[in-house]
Amino acid sequence: MAMSTAGTPARPMRADARRNYGRLLAEARSAFAEHGTDASLEDVARRAGVGIGTLYRHFPTRHALMSAVFEEAVTSLITRSRDLAEAERPCAALVEWLGAIVTHAGEYRGLAQALMSTCRDESSALARCNTPLREAGSALLTRAQESGSVRADVSIDDLMQLTNAIALAAEQSPDDPELADRLLTLTLRGVQSTPSDKGRHPIPSPSGDHSSPAEDRASPSGD
Repeated sequence: MAMSTAGTPARPMRADARRNYGRLLAEARSAFAEHGTDASLEDVARRAGVGIGTLYRHFPTRHALMSAVFEEAVTSLITRSRDLAEAERPCAALVEWLGAIVTHAGEYRGLAQALMSTCRDESSALARCNTPLREAGSALLTRAQESGSVRADVSIDDLMQLTNAIALAAEQSPDDPELADRLLTLTLRGVQSTPSDKGRHPIPSPSGDHSSPAEDRASPSGD
């Protein structure tokens, strides 16, 4: 069933309206990839072969169009979070998922900034992206906290804002492809439990390095 921009059931679209909707989504996806999320909506409509009024009938705001464009990616991220929900190492699962968030936010110029600015704005159409991602990440964070590897005072809202900020920083530094990985590693090592906590596991880096430099120095023998 078709959904309105408010997330409520909408009337089924006529065949011509469905074609226009599909063309607009395809052209918006291409335009956002090429020019960023601030791409001209007039140009999107023109490339789709419709008037700007038709675009706004389907997508009343830019955020509504962005939400529709990124719906498939958000669904994929939610599915991935469910796959990781029973991972043997909850902290590694959280790290992997947050890394995927950074990658997603960095795919389109301007997306990270938009997600940051609407993180707590339930009136924005982008809440259809933010809200389910926050819920999915919260489950992974809770497991990591229960395992003793992440501090209890860390919130999913803070982690989501941090990952979007990292994606934004990487977007501004295209000549440093390793920046996002380094910043995410530093961030996650900052939220891990104190060294005195029993049963603590070191925060793995997004690149797959599960060692902790500080612990390596403290235990040269590797014990």
